Amino acid sequence: MSAERKLFGLDAEAKQKLVRSMRYAPGDAASARQHCEGAQEAAWRLTSFDALPGYKQLQIHQAVARQAGLEQPYYRCHEGLAKAVTVIEGRTYRNFATYDYLDLNGHPAIAAAVQEALARYGTSASASRLTAGERPPHRALETRLAGLYNAEDCVAFVSGHATNVSTLGCLFGPHDAIFHDALSHNSLVQGAMLSGATRLSFPSNDMTALERLLLERRRQFQRAVIVSEGLFGMDGCLCPLPELVELKHRFNCFLMVDEAHSLGVLGATGRGVYEHYGLAADVVDIWMGTLSKTLCGCGGFIAGSAALVELLKFSAPGFVYSVGMPPVMAAAIATAVDLMVAEPSRVERLRERSAFLLHHARALGLDTGRAQGFAVMPVMVGDSLSTAFLAQELRTHGVLAMPIIYPGVEEGQARLRFFVSAAHSEEDIRAALEATAKLLPVAKAKAASCVR
Repeated sequence: MSAERKLFGLDAEAKQKLVRSMRYAPGDAASARQHCEGAQEAAWRLTSFDALPGYKQLQIHQAVARQAGLEQPYYRCHEGLAKAVTVIEGRTYRNFATYDYLDLNGHPAIAAAVQEALARYGTSASASRLTAGERPPHRALETRLAGLYNAEDCVAFVSGHATNVSTLGCLFGPHDAIFHDALSHNSLVQGAMLSGATRLSFPSNDMTALERLLLERRRQFQRAVIVSEGLFGMDGCLCPLPELVELKHRFNCFLMVDEAHSLGVLGATGRGVYEHYGLAADVVDIWMGTLSKTLCGCGGFIAGSAALVELLKFSAPGFVYSVGMPPVMAAAIATAVDLMVAEPSRVERLRERSAFLLHHARALGLDTGRAQGFAVMPVMVGDSLSTAFLAQELRTHGVLAMPIIYPGVEEGQARLRFFVSAAHSEEDIRAALEATAKLLPVAKAKAASCVR
């Protein structure tokens, strides 16, 4: 037998010796049973979702919450339209947990457009748009969205998260770099990771740090993209778009801006962060947005050059290998775009309510973090336990604002997040904030009693 055979294979005699060595001594039933149980335990660990570390950690968090007297704040079912007020389990709440920014969800014109599209196209595109799923409402929507950004073209995805993941994953590769704001949305980070490009983050909105990073690292890569958000959805602050544009030009980078929370919110007519700063839309190479917030639908889009859009339509996995957006959804969103453009008073009313929210919160002594008064405002609490208690106390007083806790944000940065809508009245805002200021010390005291 060759040396290789002896090393990697077993002859009959060797197999018998191995079997004998694995047998338990006669009468050693306890050892055999223990061995069997150990093997079963090992198999369970490898094949049971209950054994996954992430699931165990989730169970620990939930057990701690129950022991502290905290109710589950997530996955509570709203029984109808969630507007300035909403109904959950028969109780009405002042609602600051959803982002129907321009009060368009449920608009009669949108409902009529849906009914018409439903009668003609049904509920599904029934295929990827690349193959047999293309319908007239898709291109009608994309033409409208491209128009908002004076772009050559646009492509609409069925998922906002997948839009960022697929776009970055498609456009960039191992020889490239993605410079992104440290507080970029998870979808941007996941897309950067998928791409295989080198991912380099800079402290949020710190242009000095970004410039230093570009000086040190840009020359090491072929292509590079700078990624930021128009309006940060956790903090309610704007990106410094003029400075980003200057750095993009100086270091020969693409610039991608996520407009998920800024479309319909920023600018006199709601066209987003470029309109807010009075810049031309073409200063940004890749405009990304979601269709679920201002436009009260579902999905995401990329607007930009014809070459960019054509490449994504034939190469981005989240578009090519996914069913097309339901035509009824595309029709609904296109109508929402029309309403936003035709009724700029909605944008103005949202801006007034947002400013009132920020001003009144600060007047009450609440810590609003980096918020600048545009639709999204955190009330910074600090620790996760106090934040969860505050959200629960508010619910008992008829106010709905969601707790954002670790690991959604870093420990010590937990907050309640308020979304304001054009549907809110000043009285809605005043009542919610005054309840927050009153109940914050109560929540902190409850949290402190749990950790003594």
